[in-house]
Amino acid sequence: MAARSIASLTVSFGLVAIPVKLYSATRSTGSIHFNLLHKKDGSRLKQQYVCLKEGTVVEREDIVKGYEFAKDQYVMFTPEEIKALEEAGTKSIDVEEFVPLESVDPVYFNTTYYLAPDKGGAKPYNLFATALRESQRCAVGRWATRGREYVVILRAMQNALVLHQLHFAPEVVPITDLEIEDLEAQEAQLKLEQQLIDQQTAERFEPTAYTDEVKARIEAAIQKKVEGEQITLAEPRPTGDGKVIDLMEALRASLKRTGTGAARAETSRAESTPRAEATPARAETARAAGGPTKLGERKPPKRVQKKTVAKKASSSR
Repeated sequence: MAARSIASLTVSFGLVAIPVKLYSATRSTGSIHFNLLHKKDGSRLKQQYVCLKEGTVVEREDIVKGYEFAKDQYVMFTPEEIKALEEAGTKSIDVEEFVPLESVDPVYFNTTYYLAPDKGGAKPYNLFATALRESQRCAVGRWATRGREYVVILRAMQNALVLHQLHFAPEVVPITDLEIEDLEAQEAQLKLEQQLIDQQTAERFEPTAYTDEVKARIEAAIQKKVEGEQITLAEPRPTGDGKVIDLMEALRASLKRTGTGAARAETSRAESTPRAEATPARAETARAAGGPTKLGERKPPKRVQKKTVAKKASSSR
């Protein structure tokens, strides 16, 4: 299925303006959500807002947003006032500087989008992407959307442009806050550590070699429940007991266990495509023993007007 653009923008730097289309770089694979039900009859529950002072249910039309400036003291804002405070969206990504791509730590990356040339923009788009790729630099700029202003970078990926929304500096916790003690590595231990890394080193990262096995296991368990079967609870994985171990012995044992580590890693990557295809089959295996009912075909239970009181987080006020 062809990708759909979500916006038309212009990349601007100097006197150059490149019309582009914005595309989502990621997609949801359908994360699994569980609903809250009444244990007695399996009916869905309904959340409500409750006034903490009066103990009464507050209807949505009587709700306003407020900011807590002191303990239990709020100032109220109307929707119009909040909208006026938000940054107006722009159709332009304004480049302010170019920096080495390697100087932007991935910890600052937030959301990723693809950019494709819009009508009349193919030539300047291609020229810009080529210049960024060959110079190994990225463009840093600003972009306002959905009520916020973002600092963004544009980088070349193959023959295309990628846009990353970045976290602002105050949003990233300085790693120095961890107060990690700086210890000098012993030469013998460092040599074994490097050998262990070399044994498990591949030429490049292959995302398809890693599948969501937890999701597949949950889907299979859900299907068993749908078919009226009992599920077996998995044994918890063993964890370390916190005891201090001999580091040299642990490194030697790790090297022996990995054996032909590089070859095994290459084999795992070569088999990555069959593994990705086989993952959904786990849930299908659970379906094979059942009747005509399939996952997602069960009719939801009839809703009842029973209510439960649930307190919303202060951020959603």
